[in-house]
Amino acid sequence: MIRGTVLAAGVALGLLGAGCGSPARHVAAPVVASPTPTVSPSAVVLTTPPTLPPPPAPSPSLTHGQGGHSACPATLAGQLADAGPGTQIVTVDAQSAASTAAAVALWQRSGGCWSLAAGPWPGRVGATGVSDHHREGDGSTPSGVYAFGPVIYGIAASPGVRYSYHRLVCGDWWDEDPASVTYNTFRHVACGTAPPFHGKSEALWEVTRAYQRFAVVDYNAHPVVPGAGSAVFVHDDTWGPTIGCVSVAAANLDRLLVWLDPRQSPTIVIGTEAEIRRL
Repeated sequence: MIRGTVLAAGVALGLLGAGCGSPARHVAAPVVASPTPTVSPSAVVLTTPPTLPPPPAPSPSLTHGQGGHSACPATLAGQLADAGPGTQIVTVDAQSAASTAAAVALWQRSGGCWSLAAGPWPGRVGATGVSDHHREGDGSTPSGVYAFGPVIYGIAASPGVRYSYHRLVCGDWWDEDPASVTYNTFRHVACGTAPPFHGKSEALWEVTRAYQRFAVVDYNAHPVVPGAGSAVFVHDDTWGPTIGCVSVAAANLDRLLVWLDPRQSPTIVIGTEAEIRRL
């Protein structure tokens, strides 16, 4: 079961940016024209994923965790209270609620059992840890179970993902202004012009370290709640904690992005190990 945003009272820390990649890139003032040639909205094209054979179907009688199947090995994915109908899970296991370090692992379900597909890899989460009371700008990574957004983005070319892929160009933004009607969505404006939204919105094409490639965590999306948090991504490691995202080393990130298969309804599960087992 995909859980949406868990809302609770919280005080945003004004000194922390809302996005993940590079706080110095967050701007509220008009944008200075980039040397990149002007790109019109019609030139923003999504790369269609390749046609692939259907994935193996899970056993219909085993759709809850390890399904009570005594032959299944004990795994973190298999101990979820409700693993949902999908057959791929990414776990982000934080050392503690306040820790900025986490273990990132990929899990595949087959025949009702979960097995490790890759990892665990060293990862990083928010500067204030993980939280089920995440708010815009508080520096935490939201805990919970979430789907992935339908598009993977990046400054670099697609590594061969199975999702639609959008290669970032000048004018590509993520709206992180809680007062904006397009809050927490990808937006494209004419290169070199100021966007209609403000706050700490990110000029994605300028965040060259973190955003070579990234997947979107479908947090605060259905519906979007003003101030509940935005721009939660799985992106490249930046040698330190994030500002609300999950990061891993570039080679591991590429492996994760290529592995994700939208036909298998992948989810990402974020929290401490004890919390993950309750989700």
